[in-house]
Amino acid sequence: MPRVKAGTVSRQRRNRVLKLAKGYYGSKHTLYRTANEQVMRSFNYAYRDRRQKKRNFRKLWITRINAAARMNDISYSSLMHGLKVAGVEVNRKMLADLAVNDAQAFAQLADTAKQAIAK
Repeated sequence: MPRVKAGTVSRQRRNRVLKLAKGYYGSKHTLYRTANEQVMRSFNYAYRDRRQKKRNFRKLWITRINAAARMNDISYSSLMHGLKVAGVEVNRKMLADLAVNDAQAFAQLADTAKQAIAK
């Protein structure tokens, strides 16, 4: 039975992992075993953080909307309720952008929400 060397496949796999580990600190970019551990951990972090990014941006938008709403003498929850009652469908991303870049338009939306709550 002929001898089978697992050279090319194993080397390709190791080189692929080491290429992914490029730029890591210390032996994590040179030694295969530690590099492989770090690459697997990095993939887990990336998977987790793709989901956390959505949460973090929503929190940021809500914080910005709340700050702008309080400058217009209304709380965040009242603003969102008033906009829903008034039939204004603007998502939080756009509201936060208005709060930062166009204070007058946000003030008009806040007034709309106040009037809708008063009715």
